[in-house]
Amino acid sequence: MTTSTTPTLGGTFAFAEDLTVHRVGYGAMQLAGPHVFGPPADHDAALAVLREVIALGIDHIDTSDYYGPYVTNELIKEALHPYADDLVIVTKVGGRRDDEGNWLPAQSPAELRQGVLDNLERLGIDAIDVVNLRIMDESGVSIAERMETMASLQQEGLVRHLGVSTVSAAQVAEAQSIAPIVCVQNHYNLAHREDDELIDSLAEQGVAYVPYFPLGGFSPLQSSALEAVATRLGSTPMSVALAWLLQRSPNILLIPGTSSVAHLRENVAGAALPLSVEDVAELDAIG
Repeated sequence: MTTSTTPTLGGTFAFAEDLTVHRVGYGAMQLAGPHVFGPPADHDAALAVLREVIALGIDHIDTSDYYGPYVTNELIKEALHPYADDLVIVTKVGGRRDDEGNWLPAQSPAELRQGVLDNLERLGIDAIDVVNLRIMDESGVSIAERMETMASLQQEGLVRHLGVSTVSAAQVAEAQSIAPIVCVQNHYNLAHREDDELIDSLAEQGVAYVPYFPLGGFSPLQSSALEAVATRLGSTPMSVALAWLLQRSPNILLIPGTSSVAHLRENVAGAALPLSVEDVAELDAIG
């Protein structure tokens, strides 16, 4: 792991020797329709957001073929292909959507393989930089067979690096016993802090931690303490929440999502927001 202190986009982090990104990335999930299902209400606006991502210098986009389904990957390809050499696309497999938009597991070896192939096809690439194995059952179950499938796909050259998502510390260790992982993607934010110990452990190992729902997801963060710090700093609560995550640990990478160019710029502004020791202490108390 290497990090920089450059304030722009939170500095940088190396997933691996051949894969360095800015710590502020972009999550494409919200580009799909309501409840991450169907096409966006404004197709051109979605393309504009993706192009602004690149214009702002963001080089890490998080997506999945089951967002929409298929919608976000198709938009990414339409807006950005052929991709810049430094653009890192991270996707995930392990789920699918039915005709009503329900989220269903797709965890068999055949489904995981097909998930990787589908992402490759819709993104228009020969290999994916990072694929997260998304676990969609209880935290206590073994993920060894699924991880072995992912390791096989990596050995075939379809996947460059592996990650895991929605996992316990024990599952992370099990995954690492099978193949190296470069990131863990779990639910974490100011008010949802169950992974504090895991984050610190991964930081010692040089493994990235990528919190999903960094701003609360479908239930945005609401806190009087967060509002107070934002008011004092002349900023927004969401920018403060993102700045806190960046200061929480050097291995945290952000992928806040939005379907708005204005909100995208606001999220990026959070990366450069300095927080004092007093600010951080006040925010820490929220969790």
